Amino acid sequence: MGFVINILKSVFKTLTKLARPHFSLEENELKFKIDSDNFYLFPISNIETKTRHDPYVLEAFTMTANDLYVEYIHTDTSTSWNGQAFSFFINLLKHDLKIKSMDLLEKKEFVHYEFLTYKINNSYILNFIYIYEINKEVFIVDLKSELYEKLLQNFEKDYKYEFEKNKRLDLNLNTSIVKNNAIYGYFRTSSEGN
Repeated sequence: MGFVINILKSVFKTLTKLARPHFSLEENELKFKIDSDNFYLFPISNIETKTRHDPYVLEAFTMTANDLYVEYIHTDTSTSWNGQAFSFFINLLKHDLKIKSMDLLEKKEFVHYEFLTYKINNSYILNFIYIYEINKEVFIVDLKSELYEKLLQNFEKDYKYEFEKNKRLDLNLNTSIVKNNAIYGYFRTSSEGN
């Protein structure tokens, strides 16, 4: 009997570790799952969040803090995207900021994470972190490159950030997929078909 209980405890512990989210906002920290046992915590301050509402989402918010902009989207299980979520975010950001050129300088991919660095209008750098889970998407724009570099070093230990860092970048980031869904139709229910 003890053997069976130990097996069940082991299975429960494994499932619990696997079920932990890859991204969460806790108190004054962003928490990132690196692997089943390790997390990276990034302290933030001056937090401003906006809850976003749409019939297709269970939970959504945008947040600004420490030269970071985050959009978190948790869709209903019956919701499908009408295309690639990160491409939608990039295109909406280009529209909102009236970006003329975006040159990809770096792209790194890991399980559930994408890191991208772009030169914008030949004048400044934007770093993007895209995190995806089942029914969850997180888009992060890092204006100072600090989170981008430190989080990436958790996946690639010898990583060195080789691009010019922005000194002071004053962008009004208020881009939101959820806020603009009624206009652009980013989501649909699975029952709506293709």
